[in-house]
Amino acid sequence: MRTARKIGFYAAVILLALFSAIPMAWAVMTIFRTQADLFLSGTNPFVYANPPTVDHLIFLFNQTQFPTFLWNSLVIGLLVVAITVLLAVPAAYALARLTGDWGKRSGMAIFLVYLIPPTLLFIPLYQMVVALHLANTIWALVVVLPTITIPFCTWLLLGFFRSVPEELDEAALLDGCTRFAAFRKIVLPQALPGIGACIVFAFSLSLSNYIYSVTFVTESAARNLSAGVPTELIRGDVYFWPALMAATTIVAIPLAVAYGLLFDYLVRGFQSAEAAATGG
Repeated sequence: MRTARKIGFYAAVILLALFSAIPMAWAVMTIFRTQADLFLSGTNPFVYANPPTVDHLIFLFNQTQFPTFLWNSLVIGLLVVAITVLLAVPAAYALARLTGDWGKRSGMAIFLVYLIPPTLLFIPLYQMVVALHLANTIWALVVVLPTITIPFCTWLLLGFFRSVPEELDEAALLDGCTRFAAFRKIVLPQALPGIGACIVFAFSLSLSNYIYSVTFVTESAARNLSAGVPTELIRGDVYFWPALMAATTIVAIPLAVAYGLLFDYLVRGFQSAEAAATGG
């Protein structure tokens, strides 16, 4: 019975791994297929009927604005990450240390802000973007996207700060440190894994958010990847599949590696933040 349970467990893990890996493998292979190879019927999708080619990568980087979209996404992502960290870290620390029990229990209320659907917010946010004269610029996304990332990262970091014993802060204060010095020297190093997880989350969300990107930016030169790639590589009912897969893979693989490296910290943050929200 125990052996059968182990076999079933490992079989389920293998199936889950294949379910996750096959789409990415298909995408990578599609990048190097010739156009004729894409429409051959009756062939093995994981075997090249014609010799592989890099023409689609050349097309992506030389004949589309993908490099511009990539650069815009990088700038937007870095700025959103900087704003998120600068605001979420002190907010989470204040809630965990300086506001008493009600602050510790407010984590779920903060998280609920993150759960508000963007479809309810993009119209009033667009009016704000227009009033600030930021429409059709990358600054529209730099201003708007932190409204999503800051609540989530504050909630996540709240759990990390709560996991640091308050006795460490008190000992530092008794040694003559100011509150800020105690935070910088004692608490902040303990929360660095959580901050790293927040950085990856905020950056990936800035890349993947589609509704705000399409609504606030319509000029091609100011678009990021989530809005620019569908516009450039899907024209009417024509899909440039190899170039689409290349654009997807170039972004997805580094993010998948980053999430894999920080997965344990994300899970620990979720558990700690849930305990903080429930007062446990």
